[in-house]
Amino acid sequence: MLRLLKDEKFLLLAALLALVVYPLEHSLLEGGKTLAGVVAVVLLASIVSVSLRVAHHAEILAEKVGEPYGTMILTLAAVLVEVVILAIMMGHNHSPTLARDTIYAAVMLDMNGILGLAALLGGLKYGEQSYNDDSGKTYVTMILTAVGVSMVVPELIPAAQWKLYSFFTIGCMVMLYALFLRMQTGQHSYFFSYNYAAHGEGHDGHEAHGSVRQSMGLLVVGVVLIGALAEVMSKALDVSLEGSGVPPIVPALLVAAISASPEILTALRAALANRMQPVVNIALGASLSTVILTVPVIEALALFRDQPIQMAMTPLQTGMMFITLIVAGLNLHDGKTNAIEGMTHFVLFATFLMLSLMGL
Repeated sequence: MLRLLKDEKFLLLAALLALVVYPLEHSLLEGGKTLAGVVAVVLLASIVSVSLRVAHHAEILAEKVGEPYGTMILTLAAVLVEVVILAIMMGHNHSPTLARDTIYAAVMLDMNGILGLAALLGGLKYGEQSYNDDSGKTYVTMILTAVGVSMVVPELIPAAQWKLYSFFTIGCMVMLYALFLRMQTGQHSYFFSYNYAAHGEGHDGHEAHGSVRQSMGLLVVGVVLIGALAEVMSKALDVSLEGSGVPPIVPALLVAAISASPEILTALRAALANRMQPVVNIALGASLSTVILTVPVIEALALFRDQPIQMAMTPLQTGMMFITLIVAGLNLHDGKTNAIEGMTHFVLFATFLMLSLMGL
């Protein structure tokens, strides 16, 4: 027990910090920009430390239960945090494009940021890295379908019929996810796994220690703490950066990156251990889950509140999304990644960041 408490000291400190900042939230945010900035930095450091523990337990789960279950647990937990944070933000932020921009940013971060950096670093270290090409092709096809139905077609739907199409979109996303979950855990689970032992690859000498139940419980606790602290941190950032001239999307991008930090760390460690399959499952699985889980929740909230939201992407966002999916489709068709393929995605991620900083 003492060893567990020692190993999870960052989770305990984060829990204590959450118990302190939530009752004092209004006082801290009303104490001026300097105090808000200090609060944001402290919360950021705590979130990063918790993310390290979440990544550690995700790796234990992946080792114990095998692919795709380990990374599926991680991506679902991270998406749950994104949905909760987004729902909370929509409660006090009436921007009709908040949900759309958040989903778009998350997909860019997952597909271009995580996949690009992991494939780039792994390719520089190992040359080519193998994975199951069935997973790449399945993910890209489903992401293209989900994004097209929920974030492209709505641009052509008359405003008077938004409720009808919202109901339709919810039904489509639920059916897609139900089928995907059955495929990933049932008869097509081999699409999302790769036997590295049979190919003499991916041995990093690391053996996971810890029980499945313990790691799963601590992973959930860590993700919940990340979500709780990220909400207060985003508000503190808004206060500290108000009037500073920093583009308003920057705090949102930072919160999105923090929410995905367990995925980023796990993916990079897998790539550097010559295991590209978990990277593909994390990056593309998180992108798909973000769309087909977040969209129905947000659409349902809009219907419940009788408040239309703007889910259709801008022409620039649509262009970036389709370029990303086309590049991913070309790169992920042969079962091997390399540094050049990683660099193409990372350049797209850099372009996304540049456009965001330009306010576009």
